[in-house]
Amino acid sequence: MFGLSKSALPTPETALPGRDEVMPLPPGHFVHGRTLQAPFPASCEQILVGMGCFWGAERMFWQLPGVYSTAVGYAGGLTANPTYEEVCSGGTGHTEVVLVVYDTERVELTDILKTFWQGHDPTQGMRQGNDRGTQYRSAIYAFSEAQLTQARASAAIFQEALNVAGYGQITSELSMAGEFYYAEHYHQQYLAKVPNGYCGLGGTGVGCDLGALGVEI
Repeated sequence: MFGLSKSALPTPETALPGRDEVMPLPPGHFVHGRTLQAPFPASCEQILVGMGCFWGAERMFWQLPGVYSTAVGYAGGLTANPTYEEVCSGGTGHTEVVLVVYDTERVELTDILKTFWQGHDPTQGMRQGNDRGTQYRSAIYAFSEAQLTQARASAAIFQEALNVAGYGQITSELSMAGEFYYAEHYHQQYLAKVPNGYCGLGGTGVGCDLGALGVEI
């Protein structure tokens, strides 16, 4: 049973202190070997997405054509360089996210956003399916104002489709990215290492047609 601390975000006074040491990373992506951290090719942009448990979410994006690399980690909170156990405690304020590095010459941001909206239920607040707690909340953290503008526009479009299907309001955080902290090495590309591992993601079944957004704005 989750307590209140796992369904309410901590304050700067109550958040866990964290540490200066950064998380060590594997030398390359387990699936394709490309780097998990910058520098990336000049044609690539980055965005952070939170969709619940990051294992299944990361797999969705490394399988998407045009995505150069992916990594899982923690963002949106207060604690520096947290551990997985600390994030799961509810004491960091972070949510589980996927760093999506996409090649703008091969894939549009609208494709990334469509995958995000259709890949989970963004109306569930501090949970995703049976996974409950602040670390499972839905989020898009942008690295540019253009990305954020397009994310907000896509949310408005998808909200209309959700309304027709009888779903509630989108609860996803849509904001500029703060600090991103990489997760432990064993979480990186977890479902490629453990193909039958847990994946709690399930979309709403509602389609997200972002054709009205056109190309990058």
